[in-house]
Amino acid sequence: MGMFFDQDIAHIARVMAPSLEGDLGGPILPAEYWRGRLHRLLDATHLTRGQLCALDSLLLQLDDFEARSRPAPAGSTYQSCSKSRLHRTPRQNIA
Repeated sequence: MGMFFDQDIAHIARVMAPSLEGDLGGPILPAEYWRGRLHRLLDATHLTRGQLCALDSLLLQLDDFEARSRPAPAGSTYQSCSKSRLHRTPRQNIA
């Protein structure tokens, strides 16, 4: 079962950024799609520390992409924090 997670995480790591960058028409698959896939993997039990770290890294990459693609309000100096950084709850499924 662990091999499936490793393959899925590796696949997402390879294709998420190019998919988000997309082409002139915009992203091929939106950030919500990738966030959903990552959270479904996080909901699995018995993930290793390495798998959790890889998923966290991918979520942070997704947060950074969303922050760069979102225009700041006019005259604002407020820096927004990502949802996943603010609302992430500790998981107890480290193998």
